[in-house]
Amino acid sequence: MNPNWKKMIVASMACAAFIGVGVTTTYASYQLNPEVKNATPALKKAAEIGVRVAENPDMKDLPNKDAIVVMSFGTTYADSRKATIEQTVADIQAAHPDTKVVLAFTSHIIVDRIQKNEGITIPTPEDALAQLKADGYTRVALTSLDVIPGMEYAYDSAIFDLYKDQFKKMTLGTSLMYWMGQEKQRDDVSEALKAMSTEFPKVGENDAILLMDHGTPHPSNAYYSVMQARLNELGMKNIFIYTVEGWPSLETAISQLKEKGIKNVTLIPMMMVAGDHANNDMAGNTPESHKSVLEKAGFHVSTYIHGLGENEAVRKLFVDRANESWNALQNEVPRASHHMMH
Repeated sequence: MNPNWKKMIVASMACAAFIGVGVTTTYASYQLNPEVKNATPALKKAAEIGVRVAENPDMKDLPNKDAIVVMSFGTTYADSRKATIEQTVADIQAAHPDTKVVLAFTSHIIVDRIQKNEGITIPTPEDALAQLKADGYTRVALTSLDVIPGMEYAYDSAIFDLYKDQFKKMTLGTSLMYWMGQEKQRDDVSEALKAMSTEFPKVGENDAILLMDHGTPHPSNAYYSVMQARLNELGMKNIFIYTVEGWPSLETAISQLKEKGIKNVTLIPMMMVAGDHANNDMAGNTPESHKSVLEKAGFHVSTYIHGLGENEAVRKLFVDRANESWNALQNEVPRASHHMMH
């Protein structure tokens, strides 16, 4: 095998920001360098990052009938669901008043529990798309309420891959945090953290904020490191990221708090909803809750039990992500200027 194959593949992917005609939102993606004459299907697929677009030539003569599907993990906490997920969907619907907007939950367990306990049927993405197809919809913009492109966003991508052939056109938007300012891309991580910070309490010398994330076995767990680096770069002092089940752990955060002589800690969930993790793992009264563990370690602890979806600045970013997917659905993808990646 040619030892330079890796360099050749990387050099053959060129970065460009696509700007839709007459739309304010730009969506970023990658396009293969024009010097690549015979891109293989694998190489084309490898270059599909950012907003994804698939068009089905077999259906090109079908009329356009468009819908938006909003995919979320979901929650059984009805009050939080209304204040976070449903409010975000309402904001997306308000931005697209004449378009059908469908909410789908990727957690099959949550779908079943809501059906059993509340008698409400929230479809899975699979069910939502089957219904849209049955109702004659031909083009679908998929959008996500995921914070990082982890396991849940991998599910969203799988939905795109498995269902794109059933529709005339399908697009998939990105998670809240996706780009991080690399290769002339925008910095979603800083943008999202600034939006979240609108709800941070004032932090004095002896105070700290711990932001609770989920944590994931997916390699995207590395985003938490980028978030911490961005918090530091933005001058947001004494704010630490930790995860419920991944790295960095609560123990990692506690050693940082002790090192800085912190006395007062505010716990804030960095999750879409204030569900089980926020109410029980973080703020619960059990000895193993994060609040109890911190109190036992000598800290004075306050908890702020709000999901990200309650923050208007964060919701606006989710609407932006939905708009990007929608704009990609409406536009012929314009030719972009190419540049070689090193």
